[in-house]
Amino acid sequence: MNYVVKPFSELSTKEFFEIVKLRIAVFVVEQNCPYQEVDEEDETAIHTWLEEDNDIVGYTRILDHGETVVMGRVIVNPAYRGKKLGKKLVDNTLNVIEETYPGKDIIIGAQAHLIDFYESAGFEVISDIYLEDDIPHIQMKRKN
Repeated sequence: MNYVVKPFSELSTKEFFEIVKLRIAVFVVEQNCPYQEVDEEDETAIHTWLEEDNDIVGYTRILDHGETVVMGRVIVNPAYRGKKLGKKLVDNTLNVIEETYPGKDIIIGAQAHLIDFYESAGFEVISDIYLEDDIPHIQMKRKN
């Protein structure tokens, strides 16, 4: 299994197509949340993913927001769930953030049912639960 890290400018058309296809399949279709999934931040993001046999197994994007870095669009392909690949994906992404943006705190807007998962990766809850696209979310932060 390979871990790939690329800024938008280095993504091939095929890579971006596969990323967007997976993100829409899960965040829009599976979670029944019609919203503008592809946004302007994709152009400035660092895109990371685990791949196996040319399949995207899991994906994240990293956004530099000045004082902080945002890790978002964390996703594991439904065909690969239940194999602890989310931990591997997040650990790899955190390593990239630590190397690329040393000293900047990391912020995530996590789905509330994943609090324990993200706490195990060193994140702390910093907000009350709020609704985003009718799904309970929570802001979390990790010191870098």
